[in-house]
Amino acid sequence: MSKAKFIFVTGGVTSSLGKGIIASALGNLFQSRGYKTTILKLDPYLNVDPGTLNPYEHGECYVTQDGAETDLDLGHYERFLNIPTSQLNNVTTGSIYNTVIERERKGDFLGKTVQIIPHITDEIKNRILKLEKNKKFKIIIIEIGGTVGDIESLPYIEALRQFKFERKNDVAVVHLTLLPFLSATGELKTKPTQHSVKTMLQSGVQPDVIVCRSEQPLTESVKRKIALFCNIEYASVIESVDVDTIYEVPIKMLEQKLDSVVSKILGFKSLNKINNSVWKKRLQKIKHSKSDLVIGIIGKYVELKDSYKSIFESITHASAFLGLGVSINWIQSDQITHKNIAKEVAGCHGVIVAPGFGDRGINGKIIAVQHARENNVPFLGICLGMQIAVIEFFRNVCGHKTAHSSEMNPKTKYPVIDLMKNQLDVINKGGTMRLGSYRCKLLKSSKCYQAYKSEDIMERHRHRYELNNKYRQELINHGMSLVGTNEDLDLVEIIEIDKHPWFVGVQFHPEYQSTFINPHPLFISFINATLLNLKS
Repeated sequence: MSKAKFIFVTGGVTSSLGKGIIASALGNLFQSRGYKTTILKLDPYLNVDPGTLNPYEHGECYVTQDGAETDLDLGHYERFLNIPTSQLNNVTTGSIYNTVIERERKGDFLGKTVQIIPHITDEIKNRILKLEKNKKFKIIIIEIGGTVGDIESLPYIEALRQFKFERKNDVAVVHLTLLPFLSATGELKTKPTQHSVKTMLQSGVQPDVIVCRSEQPLTESVKRKIALFCNIEYASVIESVDVDTIYEVPIKMLEQKLDSVVSKILGFKSLNKINNSVWKKRLQKIKHSKSDLVIGIIGKYVELKDSYKSIFESITHASAFLGLGVSINWIQSDQITHKNIAKEVAGCHGVIVAPGFGDRGINGKIIAVQHARENNVPFLGICLGMQIAVIEFFRNVCGHKTAHSSEMNPKTKYPVIDLMKNQLDVINKGGTMRLGSYRCKLLKSSKCYQAYKSEDIMERHRHRYELNNKYRQELINHGMSLVGTNEDLDLVEIIEIDKHPWFVGVQFHPEYQSTFINPHPLFISFINATLLNLKS
């Protein structure tokens, strides 16, 4: 028997249907049955990684433990499977071509003409097989980004065709499509799905399962029609209706028997018994939680919520763990002024200043931090948010009004935030920041120690600038506590203000390590602080 089984998840009709969520839900179900499972994202853009992509175009850039800048879907994979991913779990067309061209330059192809087929498709298959060779997974799910029929997706579909031919019964193809509902006629229309499958067939790939995204439940006649015209079994037509929370999708897919259908296609004689009781209990807490808690998220990309996807999900994880309902007030940082700040955060029981790059919206963030500090509003600053907290404190408490980050103002007299020493000679922007997990040592007297219940922690980073050690003592003298440090690099990782009920800034990204089953302790502590603020 082969070492691993492979499930390819493709999409048709339109983008943003939720292939990543379906792949994650399917992985969650197999993992809950005791099968070691992982998920790989194949992205069809030519960027080597998402690290240089604008959040408006691509949403959040997620970072793995080993420092890979990846697609935001890897965050979903980790949140659903509760295991870390790595650089092996994200592949872009740019990285594929980069590898093949480098090999050609070295002479690895012995003078042969280098082509899409077989060289590019072979490299795609090699990336898939690396997970099988290195990690010994039983189930490997491969999500192909984009929509079937896109020019940039063709090499991946061809690689899928070859893979399915070579591995025979070890491969299943799950195709996600849209079933639009026409209110004028009161019908679900199957024609877009039929055309999507036809496009796949033209590339030599027959889907084994079709998952239909729809606002309305599928009727028996609609299912039979799709099965007939798309050449699949009736049981292989799965409905995926809209749900209140993405964490409900695994339960819905279990009810639809998606994992059972796929396992039969893969040749499983029987499935292990499922154990997802913790997931169900946590989900029930979300559904039945009641609270008036409001958290303000302040950033410059708030009109595109995917830019802060992991932060939003981390709040969801912590609120579900605590059994509290939390709503989000998204606040555009470049619209904040001294005159309107009270109105902008009115009703917020805690605020988060989100990460980011560049100087747009910086003044608004500084004003928001000052308001939170002076009015005892629970505050969490993440990465740039922590740096903003230091700048605001150094200006308004230490008295240096021109203090700034050298990222925003290279000529500032007080660069309280400055470029890291190992970044001074960096020219290329992609993959050159401080990336991945680093150790941090906490002071036992800190609120963060109370949250983590540990003196040594590991957290993921993505930044070039740091708190300037030149100004450490002055910050301490005026009441800021530097409670978390990386001793090896002599970097300040966490700041707190002792006299404030809950004021924390972290240089790292705690949201990258929060999962539905294991919420991040810092978010739990923050939400508990907002609850105390509500009660007071």
